[in-house]
Amino acid sequence: MFLNKVMELNPSLVDAAIFFHKKGELLPDTYVIDMDRLALNAENLKKTADAESVSLYFMLKQVGHNPVIARLLTDMGYAGAVAVDYREALEYVDQGIPLGNVGHLVQTPKATLPKILSARPEIMTIYSLEKAQEIEHICSHLHMEQQVMLRVMDNGDICLPGQTGGFSLASLPEVVSSLRKLPHVHIAGVTAFPCFLYDEKRGTIFPTHNSSTVVKAAAWLRDRGIPVSQVNLPSATCSDTIPLIHQIGGTHGEPGHGLTGTTPLHAEKNCAEIPGIVYVSEVSHTEGGMSFCYGGGHYRRSHMRLALVGDTRESRVVPVRPPAEENIDYYFTLEGLHPVSESVIMSFRTQMFVTRSSVALMTGLSQGMPRISGIFTSSGQKIRGRE
Repeated sequence: MFLNKVMELNPSLVDAAIFFHKKGELLPDTYVIDMDRLALNAENLKKTADAESVSLYFMLKQVGHNPVIARLLTDMGYAGAVAVDYREALEYVDQGIPLGNVGHLVQTPKATLPKILSARPEIMTIYSLEKAQEIEHICSHLHMEQQVMLRVMDNGDICLPGQTGGFSLASLPEVVSSLRKLPHVHIAGVTAFPCFLYDEKRGTIFPTHNSSTVVKAAAWLRDRGIPVSQVNLPSATCSDTIPLIHQIGGTHGEPGHGLTGTTPLHAEKNCAEIPGIVYVSEVSHTEGGMSFCYGGGHYRRSHMRLALVGDTRESRVVPVRPPAEENIDYYFTLEGLHPVSESVIMSFRTQMFVTRSSVALMTGLSQGMPRISGIFTSSGQKIRGRE
């Protein structure tokens, strides 16, 4: 999906990935992140957001809940982490990373609430009154108050499979009445997902119906005296969408793919953010006129299409096929016959936390002195190297 753009805009990353694979420092099924480029992308996003009065929570599920990246973004002044699921939230608590938004897209299980609430998240997204009551119970014992954000939905909204949940606009009167009875829980925001999507025909990212639902909910709450401080409009947050967030009344975005320059928009045009991530594999064997490279990093919506096979950036670019959805991604299929153990470089849409891949952080590339500064699991645990 992004291979051509990486080769065009960040060719030294491809060269370095091949070099370190040949050197034996990068094993197959490893994502390599250009930390110099990620830092520049993050700075540009933050500058754009500041100019539009939009706050940013960083989302790192795509790059493996990585603590080094989390600390970098925290030091830059990002408002905290959006912990998409409770495991990520618990990891950040252990690492001392400030929690921004917890509970969206995955609600926080009851048993994890004491530890997560003790870390004082800025806001927690809830889908039900029952979850609010659980938060209230824990907060009363911790002698603290907690701001919550309502995930809202309405007819015409997009709901991706496996992500169902939230409060309908019609239910808001009952919801507000019930939440006002909880002294330690306060409504402070509204959100939904996805609030932006890429349209191939238009060649741009546009606000979805979900975003208008969020804005309507915020207006309804404010009209009833509820001080809504967060109108959170996630999905595809990048320098192109941050002005749109501001224009339609949003206050918060949550860059994930924007940090690595890999939203769908980045595959089609040159944006302010430059792609800074590649996937490293190597040819395992050949059979039936095809070659097979090691897998492990597949995500069903990755749009994996092309692979660079060989020892240099001028080597062969060939079509690549992921396995059928019902099969484990032991291997990816490469068109043509290629020598066993040759390097394979790809770049596609990532969701690293659902893979078994390793994550390598590369520093010094912008100075022409690249090194692998650390290798981590897909959920952020260090395997080796310095931070």
